[in-house]
Amino acid sequence: MFAVTDEVYEHLVYDGEHRPLAGYPGMAERTLQISSAGKTFSCTGWKVGWACGPAPLVSALLRVKQFLTFVNAGPLQPAVAHALALPRGYYTEFRADLQAKRDLLAAGLAEAGFRVLSPEGTYFITVDITPLGGTDGVEFCRSLPERCGVVAVPTQVFYDDVEAGRQLVRFAFCKRPEVLAEAVARLGKLAG
Repeated sequence: MFAVTDEVYEHLVYDGEHRPLAGYPGMAERTLQISSAGKTFSCTGWKVGWACGPAPLVSALLRVKQFLTFVNAGPLQPAVAHALALPRGYYTEFRADLQAKRDLLAAGLAEAGFRVLSPEGTYFITVDITPLGGTDGVEFCRSLPERCGVVAVPTQVFYDDVEAGRQLVRFAFCKRPEVLAEAVARLGKLAG
């Protein structure tokens, strides 16, 4: 039995610390860890990443990869190599900045009437829309731009079972503070 883990948020944990599956007893030799520069270095469109694990697992991944993509952001790879060499302080500052943004948006969403599921990591906040009378995330998200000029993503689009997470939507907080403040002000209209 093998495990493939997505470690893109490894440096974006606000409450507690990231514990990779490969660090647990008996898992290092059975785990292929995949990560990318997208989240940690704010370049999600670049699609530059890496895999770590035992040589046989990495070798198998490389054989599959050669048939999936021909070229992967070759000119951007030196920039990612530079970013990977940044001092540890970069991660601390980046995490603190995002945590402050998370807290700002979470408070605004709660004040607007949502039930907030505050994340311990990532840069998305999931909320329950039922306190505001919502029952369908897709409908709610489609109406939101007209209602208050803010967008969100219904979580049910991530599931095969469209009933799963039907009343949940997510908001991104990886924005400038003034954008988040404006979103919070606009979302406040939903409470009244």
